[in-house]
Amino acid sequence: MEDLFEKDWKFEHQRPAYAETLIELGKKHPNLVVMDADLSSSTKTAKFGKVFPERFFNVGVAEQNMMTVAAGLATTGKIVVVSTFAVFATGRPYDQIRQSIAYPNLNVKIVASHGGITVGEDGASHQMLEDLALMTSLPNMKVAVPADAPQTRSVVRAMVEDVEGPAYTRMCRAKVPTVTDGTFEFGKGTVMKDGSDVAIIACGIMVAISLKAAKMLKEEGIDAAVINMASIKPIDKELIISYAKNTNGIVTAEEHTIYNGLGSRVAEVLVENYPTSMRRVGIEDKFGESGPAWELVRKYGLTPQSIVGKVKEIMEVKK
Repeated sequence: MEDLFEKDWKFEHQRPAYAETLIELGKKHPNLVVMDADLSSSTKTAKFGKVFPERFFNVGVAEQNMMTVAAGLATTGKIVVVSTFAVFATGRPYDQIRQSIAYPNLNVKIVASHGGITVGEDGASHQMLEDLALMTSLPNMKVAVPADAPQTRSVVRAMVEDVEGPAYTRMCRAKVPTVTDGTFEFGKGTVMKDGSDVAIIACGIMVAISLKAAKMLKEEGIDAAVINMASIKPIDKELIISYAKNTNGIVTAEEHTIYNGLGSRVAEVLVENYPTSMRRVGIEDKFGESGPAWELVRKYGLTPQSIVGKVKEIMEVKK
């Protein structure tokens, strides 16, 4: 995978980090309740259930019911964390999330695994590419896409301890490179690499891929900044505007449809505050298909080479 990532990076799953953090939080917060929809062995919430069986509920294949029950528990003062695959966490129970969680602004945290094209062989029916669009459109809902396992831990802590109200987090199915120190705050991006020619703003696995792209660009004399925008909503407007003013343009990179995800959020900030040249790397208005995760990443253009190409487009526009 050296065409996508640096060969010396360590790879690990986000889901075990999520489960370990849940247990840590469960010890601190006796009102923390965890729910799953018959996928607890995959999402790893079963680990929480073994430690706190009286505070873990597997509702079966009933995601809509799970969201409604979670809302009811939240009205009694519980902090409720619910998990399943991203396609089942956002698409199937959208009405319940909207009406019973977001509208009354209840303290329910939705943590979805298996987001994006890297779900791989499960195919289009399970590759949720529109979840950020759905969740960011909901009032009161905060949305995050951590880049790796350390940042996943920080996001989960922030959801439970710093956010009063609903929040959504998406994790990857595959092992991902560890590239962050875990720093995270809702509403703030993290500068992974500074640069003066162009800024690459990425989330999730695309942060590592963007770092690889920045290294390739440096070899060609182009100085690219890389920003980890794990907080999709609220988004770090000040950081985006600052790099728009001090570079030739912005490239966004996400494992999500290019419509109504990170790229759209960044574009909204730019058009209202500081219009500049911008390009997007993401899924181009298509559904996925079955195949090995990293082969799909290449096929759908979520590569360092794609980012490099978009950066060069911006540099040509500037000339």
